[in-house]
Amino acid sequence: MTVSDPRAFLADLFHAAVAAADPARALQAHMPARPKGRTVVVGAGKGAAQLASAFEDLWDGPLEGAVVTRYGYACPTRQIQVLEAAHPVPDPAGLAATDRLMAAVADLGPDDLVVALVCGGGSALLPAPPPGLSLDDEIAVNQALLASGAPIGQMNAVRKHVSLIKGGRLAAAAHPAPVISLVVSDIPGDNPALVASGPTVPDPTGRQAALDIVARYGMDLPQRVLDHMASPEAAAPLSDDPIFANHRVQVIASSRISLTAAQRVAEAAGLNAVILSDAIEGEARDIGRMHGALAREIAQNGGPFKPPVVLLSGGETTVTVRATGRGGRNGELALALGQDIAGLSTVTALSADTDGIDGTEDNAGAFVDGSTWSRLVDRGLDPQGALAHNDCWGAFQALGDLFVTGPTGTNVNDFRAILITG
Repeated sequence: MTVSDPRAFLADLFHAAVAAADPARALQAHMPARPKGRTVVVGAGKGAAQLASAFEDLWDGPLEGAVVTRYGYACPTRQIQVLEAAHPVPDPAGLAATDRLMAAVADLGPDDLVVALVCGGGSALLPAPPPGLSLDDEIAVNQALLASGAPIGQMNAVRKHVSLIKGGRLAAAAHPAPVISLVVSDIPGDNPALVASGPTVPDPTGRQAALDIVARYGMDLPQRVLDHMASPEAAAPLSDDPIFANHRVQVIASSRISLTAAQRVAEAAGLNAVILSDAIEGEARDIGRMHGALAREIAQNGGPFKPPVVLLSGGETTVTVRATGRGGRNGELALALGQDIAGLSTVTALSADTDGIDGTEDNAGAFVDGSTWSRLVDRGLDPQGALAHNDCWGAFQALGDLFVTGPTGTNVNDFRAILITG
């Protein structure tokens, strides 16, 4: 078959993936029973407001509570307060939001119920420095993590040991009330203890593992932060702690679910569609070149998957910051991919973040095809230099190839689709 508009087709696949993670659809099959006492909803993440709104629509009783989301990501709610704070670097509004969530679960009893709506982005939105540390220290931790190139799961393992709310501590504060955590996973492998640094999920590891991660990636943390992490006070409650006995954790949306939805759309259009993996991690530029090399092999030699075919993948790549250019991991992956498909007229790809924002800019990601590299050169731009300076946004903006959706209200991490028509 032929695809008349490859970019529109790839955008349709992205939107199908996002729709599969729609809060109302994701929550509907996992709504808890009403308790005898109060129902308190708390939550954090880029899609927390949309989750709260959907929960209100599906709930048939009184509610109270609060959630925090990124600036510009709020939506109307009736009973659950929506707060906004900074992401990816925490700010004082995040401190106030953390205090509000902790207060919401205080003084509850065993007949009450806490529902935690947790999704990606919650780590930065819930700053809670322990005694002896400050917001500036937590900001320094976040900046060091973001620049380190560490996978998201390992970054969050560090964050939960520099916090009074992460690593299950929010759930511990709700004791003796039971807690039901409904999690939209943005973590490769879908470990709920790592999504938003697990505010309501006990820590399965320990502080020594976090210190090992700091050393492995050479993270430049303030000495007082390192001293705290080495102290017993940094230890998060473990999964065998009896305070978690009446708790339940459910992943309600994930990259795998969304990729499968996109796969069905592609197959309905008559294309073969292959999910490579929903848990790919690594340097964005390296993963981009790996995808590009596979696409070139298929386009030129007809295997390992016979064209026409769509290659789908998810997970979360990382960017080791080398310069001060603009862009995010999906743009960097797409630009690197473009190097390996240069000159191939039958290959078009989209790499985008399912929350609608790639890094700190206003685009979800970017389109790339066999002409991307040459079109940059024709405009007097240096694509290799753009990669070297982490300036993928500038490169794709110059071409008009940014993929802009605005906030989607959900977050199941990166989405990649590569169409190879021949």
